[in-house]
Order: sequence, then structure tokens, then C-alpha cells
Amino acid sequence: MANSFELTGTLKVLEDLQTFASGFTKREFVIEIPDGKYPQMVKFEVVRDKINQLDQVSIGDELKVTFDVRGNEYKGRYYVNLNAWKIEGGSGAGGGGNGGSQEDPPPGAFDNSFDNEAEPTDDDIPF
Repeated sequence: MANSFELTGTLKVLEDLQTFASGFTKREFVIEIPDGKYPQMVKFEVVRDKINQLDQVSIGDELKVTFDVRGNEYKGRYYVNLNAWKIEGGSGAGGGGNGGSQEDPPPGAFDNSFDNEAEPTDDDIPF
């Protein structure tokens, strides 16, 4: 089975529910993760019975998202999805009783080794 990861950030976008002809349902959302000068906007999706977790959240809420990385190939093109299966925080059912908010991401959450090769310059381009 795939590894699970966690990220903590602020909810910026909450898309509408999508239902496909096959009966498959999903909902996408974006959280902003602080990352120095250029915050990262990370898009997740929730599917099927996990969608109801997004009923408890509002734009601006601090969320901790537990997710798996999923990839597939279709007609020679490759796709990657961040499949969220646990969402903590939000304005609904309270803080979940885990002792307050977690401001720092877990170790390894931003393991982008290429980022360590050079320090960012003062230009306005975020990539």
C-alpha cells in the first residue's frame, strides 16, 4: 500500500462536488502551505465516502490533511493525485482534541531535495 503523508495549511479553495456518469464522486480543495517567500498552493481531492469531511470546513480554516499519492497512466499521459482521506481542523466539530494546532509540517513533508541546491534570488518569479 502507498505511504501516507501529512501537510498543514490554510484552506484557500473549496470546489463543488463533481459526480461522473459512472457514479464516481469527488471534491477538490486547495490549501496554502507556508514555504519561505513563496507559499505553496497544494490541490487535494477527496472521493466517495470521505467527501463529507469537507462539510465541516470553511475558507480560511487551518487544516491538517493526511493523504496518499496516487498516479496513473491514460493514453500515454501520466497523472498524479493527492488523495486526502483524513482532514482535521475546520470550524465544525472543534479541534478534535489533539492538543491544539500544529503549526510546523511533519518531518519530510517538504522533502524537495532540489530546493536545497541554490538559495532563492530576489526576483519576482516563484519557480
